[in-house]
Amino acid sequence: MLRLSCSLRRAWAAATLALLATAPALAQAPLAGSKALKARLGDGSQVVLGTVVFTPGEGGRTGFALTLDHKALSDHFLSMREFKCLSGTGEITCHVPYPYANPRSIQGQDYRWLEHSLLFFYKAPRDFGAKLWNGLYFEFQPQGAALVGTPKAVDLDQISAPPADLGTPPFGRDLRHDIPADTRWVRALVIE
Repeated sequence: MLRLSCSLRRAWAAATLALLATAPALAQAPLAGSKALKARLGDGSQVVLGTVVFTPGEGGRTGFALTLDHKALSDHFLSMREFKCLSGTGEITCHVPYPYANPRSIQGQDYRWLEHSLLFFYKAPRDFGAKLWNGLYFEFQPQGAALVGTPKAVDLDQISAPPADLGTPPFGRDLRHDIPADTRWVRALVIE
């Protein structure tokens, strides 16, 4: 069995405590300013889809404003409506703007309104119309200085009518379903 000297154990303990002391501060650093919104794609590339501007507000809330770069997305007229889409190998992924009033803010690590602003659906290029039951909900988690959204399956037909409570994001965890990793053309959304 390896025995550590007292001075080595003290140094290791001090380093561990210093790291643990800074971890909460890093995890709780508020989002502020303009950040790039990127899509990580199935071929390993990334595409900048736009920007998210974060503005710290009162009560621990942070407002956000999403601006999509329409040069990165193509127009598709599907089911009598125009969608901004990202075409990939065998799959088209289209943004679905959340259609109802919401606070456009996050609080702490509650990113649900941001996630609802970044709803998408996917379809095969040969498919006709919008496939809203093939919805993608990107669930964000902090990873270092970035927020990384992992796709979950949702049925976007759920928001075809206004939810009973406009103040609560409608896609709760019970309506989001895991999908096998690396099955969608857009593997993740990254805000950094």
